[in-house]
Amino acid sequence: MRGGESVIAEVRVDDGRVDEGRVDGAGPPARAGVRSTDLLGGLVAVLVLLHFLAPASLQQPVVLAWSTVFVAVCLQALPFLVLGVALSAAISTLVPPSFFARALPRRPALAVPVAGMAGVVLPGCECASVPVAGSLVRRGVTPAAALAFLLAAPAINPVVLVATAVAFPEQPEMVAARFLASLGVALVMGWLWTLLGRSEWLQLARLPSAAPGLTRFAGFRAAMAHDLVHAGGFLVVGGAAAATLGVLVPRSWLEQVAASPVLAVLVLAVLAVLLAICSEADAFVAASLTSFSLTARLAFLVVGPAVDVKLIALQVGTFGRGFALRFAPVTFVVAVLLASAVGAVLL
Repeated sequence: MRGGESVIAEVRVDDGRVDEGRVDGAGPPARAGVRSTDLLGGLVAVLVLLHFLAPASLQQPVVLAWSTVFVAVCLQALPFLVLGVALSAAISTLVPPSFFARALPRRPALAVPVAGMAGVVLPGCECASVPVAGSLVRRGVTPAAALAFLLAAPAINPVVLVATAVAFPEQPEMVAARFLASLGVALVMGWLWTLLGRSEWLQLARLPSAAPGLTRFAGFRAAMAHDLVHAGGFLVVGGAAAATLGVLVPRSWLEQVAASPVLAVLVLAVLAVLLAICSEADAFVAASLTSFSLTARLAFLVVGPAVDVKLIALQVGTFGRGFALRFAPVTFVVAVLLASAVGAVLL
């Protein structure tokens, strides 16, 4: 079945533990997963043990740098994750499904650009767009349109564009280049899903069933609490991965590869994946990389909001591991190619 249809694979939720499964009963038996709160609890337990068993290790410069990056990534993302979860819960419980049928064209190929441009109105980062996209699919929106929104929202909203203009005051063309390349990535990936995507690749988490007589507001609170706990654990995993990789990449090495135009684009694209900087702040980091060309820095700005370790972790938690393993690599290639093409023309 193609991704343009709205049949969705689900995840069974029992006592907070998530098991992957299929709504139609097909496929292999479900496998037990872990609760997202276990991820945070495990990290806290490790830190507590180190505090008592090896307190000096926590004062090492590399550990202090790691903790600084980890806290910065999580604190940057958390407000927008809460915003996205709130919007996702509102879509799931307060907005009637008929609204989306009226708002989007019936044909997925036409719904993709409409959903992509709708990303302009959400002033948030990728942490907000993932739960919203998942909620849109649950409400019957074609996955192609939901994924186009997921990629466009964190990259072309007004907050990001204004931040880019401030970071590059002498290169206003960077704003136009970022807008065009990022929107292009969203549209291309949406259309690729229309052509090649399969509904069984989506393993969406199912919200807890509403209790009889539950008000809409109570249902909204329950859905928001469920999504926040579920996505928060994966945010912790992504933040830890970004911090680990961030302290291991030496800045001197980056300066050596900046002399090669092709290698510079690839290196900054990979760096954007590893550092997982919030889209509202990544323009200032890109502006500081003055040894790299504008095209290479554009690749950093286009790839980051579309593919980074934090975003991949959130996609795994929202759509399933199989989806992320297919979607992330293709998105990375498309983002690098479009950023290079737009940069060659405008920069």
